[in-house]
Amino acid sequence: MLIPEDQAPQFPSPVPPDRNLELVRAHLLGLDPDGSRIASALRRSLDMLLDGPHTGRYAWHQLYKTEKTHCGTLVEINLQREFGFPGGLNLDYSIAGHDVDCKYSQDLHKWMIPPEAIDHLLLVVWASDQDGLWSAGLLRARKEWLNPGNNRDGKITLKATHRNKIRWLFQKAALPENALLRISQRDLEAIFTKSSGQQRVNELLSRATGVRLTRNVVWTVATGNDKPKDDPTRRIRSGKEGARGQLRPKGIVIFGDYESHREAARTLGLPAPGNGEYVSIRLTRRRLRHGDAPFLRLDGEDWVVAGPDDPVETAPLLPDVRKRQR
Repeated sequence: MLIPEDQAPQFPSPVPPDRNLELVRAHLLGLDPDGSRIASALRRSLDMLLDGPHTGRYAWHQLYKTEKTHCGTLVEINLQREFGFPGGLNLDYSIAGHDVDCKYSQDLHKWMIPPEAIDHLLLVVWASDQDGLWSAGLLRARKEWLNPGNNRDGKITLKATHRNKIRWLFQKAALPENALLRISQRDLEAIFTKSSGQQRVNELLSRATGVRLTRNVVWTVATGNDKPKDDPTRRIRSGKEGARGQLRPKGIVIFGDYESHREAARTLGLPAPGNGEYVSIRLTRRRLRHGDAPFLRLDGEDWVVAGPDDPVETAPLLPDVRKRQR
């Protein structure tokens, strides 16, 4: 039985292959096959916007509305710095010889596309610090795929029915973590209500154990509502004035970005600190009840990660730190 043409089911017209888009995509994946470089540029952009070492802020909701509007500019700049893209003839970048406009949105699929980018390639980027996720893809801004612009500046958005036209590079990948967003509200209050930067850093390292803490996180906590200090990481150092010395009687050790520290952390089954990162943990002497738990030999004794029922003991000294991995 023949179906009248006006009653036949309608299917989207097939999209012809976009050779130039695929060339740009292949070039980007060749520069960053696992997405780590894009992810790092996004992390830097968010950290720059929050400016924790000077403001004590660590979450998107703490920003002013006017500050949030600058995030896209920071993402555009940091991606260009990361990859060394030359400027395009009419748009942000030239990638593999093609003009590409960079568009960032805190809300997925809500990119604001300027009129001059219509029919050109877009690098569309989304990141959520709260969710710890990011996405990046390529899109040809075809006029028929876009909503009419109602803004004063004529910017337009992608129609929901054409979101499937995005050629994803990476979709909902893990964003380098902002540890302060993974700490409970109770712990955050305990940290930030301390009166001095040193007390706040000590509280952070006592509560956020077994996770990587970046230098930016330590600086943010050290600053709090105080004026920023020249070198907040000095609060980590050994001796009576630093966290290593002050927390040692409580059994807490702080691994840094030294190769000997990284090896020690791995031996205990902990994440190894990256460059500019710290991992704190409470240790206790190994006992029969610890069974086959990973252990580390320090100061002539075997030490394991302490559980809630283990006694508090003065922590051992950490391995030699003369070899720093670059």
